[in-house]
Amino acid sequence: MLLHIWQYLYSNYFRFWLKWFIRQISGKCELQRICAGSEDGARRTHRIEYSLEHSKSKVLQCAISVFEDEVDKYVADIVKEKKVNVEKEQRFQISLRICLLQISGYKKLYLDVEDLRKQSFNSDNTQHEQLLLELWDLLMPHEKLKSRITKQWGDIGFQGDDPKTDFRGMGMLGLANLLYFSQHYTEEARLILSHSNHPKIGYSYAIVGINLTEMAYSLLKSGALKSHFYNTVPGIPRIKCFHQFYCYLVYEFDKFWFKEEPESIMFFNQYREKFHDQIKLQLSDPDVVLTL
Repeated sequence: MLLHIWQYLYSNYFRFWLKWFIRQISGKCELQRICAGSEDGARRTHRIEYSLEHSKSKVLQCAISVFEDEVDKYVADIVKEKKVNVEKEQRFQISLRICLLQISGYKKLYLDVEDLRKQSFNSDNTQHEQLLLELWDLLMPHEKLKSRITKQWGDIGFQGDDPKTDFRGMGMLGLANLLYFSQHYTEEARLILSHSNHPKIGYSYAIVGINLTEMAYSLLKSGALKSHFYNTVPGIPRIKCFHQFYCYLVYEFDKFWFKEEPESIMFFNQYREKFHDQIKLQLSDPDVVLTL
């Protein structure tokens, strides 16, 4: 209770006067001090984001929700609002622009991922069908499908004769993730598929892959991936960046699963949560970089 009271008082009263006092001494606003005292990456961008969110200036508050093509305008507006001498502070505009691109880009990435997740797999859509068949060809190059609906789909870890039912939760995002991993890390994908067929502690490759899509999606939605993207993308994170993080999860989960040696697939949820907790702990580090 006392902590909440302190946080309220600090955010609404003390912080304003503290910033004012430091500016009188240093001659620089909070944004200038952050940009001057921090290197590129999550630590700086998080501080800029916090400063903008808690500012009493509408110009600064709106800057965290801009579109990509508005960033330069808002950088100029902030320079004007804070009366920054750009001749003396040339680096300030560059640093602030990078931070705004990362902040607005993360929000745009979530919207793009959400749109893909909401898109249902449609058997009547030729493109959807082609993507699914491409996934099979990449993972099983030496075996042809006997028909579109067949028990063969179980060989790459789908539950039934028609994979479309397994995409209900994550929609086309689940297929896009599986396909991206197979396209860009083909040998690794085939190797992990072979691991998943272990006679004792194997798992359903495609189903687990879709489950990891849900994990990546939830981490993105909660904001847990901010530090990772702020550290790895010096600008706007695109959908490819999300796919890359998914690839990291697939690769690391396979290692984790066989290191843990679960008694059977029946304990999947228990080990999934343990893996999830490990990833969240890594992501809590502001210097985190999770890549293959």
